[in-house]
Amino acid sequence: MYGAIVGGQIGGAGAAGALAATGFNTLAIAVACTTLIAAGLSLWKLAPRRRSRG
Repeated sequence: MYGAIVGGQIGGAGAAGALAATGFNTLAIAVACTTLIAAGLSLWKLAPRRRSRG
């Protein structure tokens, strides 16, 4: 059950191609987008407010 993968082990560029085929690439993009949105919102909260004229 925990033995070696039949046909050898996946390594290097082959591993990247195998992960992309399993859907982990989509998950990584979703996590990256969520992280960027959270970072943007935190910077928005830290920015000083504009003073209104009048």
